[in-house]
Amino acid sequence: MHRPARWGLGAAGAGVAVIVGLEVASLGEMNLLRRTISEHGLGPGGWIFTVGVALLAVGSAAIGVSLARKRLAGVAGLVALTGWSVGLLMTAVFHKHDWSVGPSLSGNIHRAGSLVAFLCLPLAVLIISAPWRGRRPGRRRSATVAFALGVCSAAWVAGIVTAVLVGADSGLPWYRVVPLGLVERGLAVTEVAALLALGVWGAAGLGPQGSDEVLDVAAEDGGHVDPVRVDQPLRL
Repeated sequence: MHRPARWGLGAAGAGVAVIVGLEVASLGEMNLLRRTISEHGLGPGGWIFTVGVALLAVGSAAIGVSLARKRLAGVAGLVALTGWSVGLLMTAVFHKHDWSVGPSLSGNIHRAGSLVAFLCLPLAVLIISAPWRGRRPGRRRSATVAFALGVCSAAWVAGIVTAVLVGADSGLPWYRVVPLGLVERGLAVTEVAALLALGVWGAAGLGPQGSDEVLDVAAEDGGHVDPVRVDQPLRL
């Protein structure tokens, strides 16, 4: 197992466990259908939420390093994956608005980071996994699963955009058009699952070493990766 991917999966898994623990502990206190995950960042125990999200961000970055070293991802996909990690760090360090006090600069930065993260992850997964899906059954299964989860994540994002448009047309706040907490949790679960699928693929997928392994050739613009066998000549 590739070490950066192993560390990345471990850190991301630990971060997810922390956040799930917060969710379970607040079952009787928080309306999960309406309240967002970031609510855990408010109050004296907010540092626990910060640690959980930071672990997920660091784990995501390590998975990106693994994909890059094994030449499984091009520049565009890695930039998008980096955007996800940076967005997560922004949401971890800067907590959301505490509406009992009023809006804040921290809340605005938190919102921007959340937007960047939620948009970048589906894009990263689709760009990275698309060229590899369906190749070498069994060895590329994780890439295919990641691609499917990336499509599902994009569908969640499209649903949120639809809610914004409906809200603008009806005069309702968009977060009242849908159960925001439920939708956000659905999106988060799908995106984290897609990330972990990339991590598993990076850990077990074939890399540039070994006679039966696969290399990729990135386009000059970094936007596409074309998988080829190492025992076949590269056509430039």
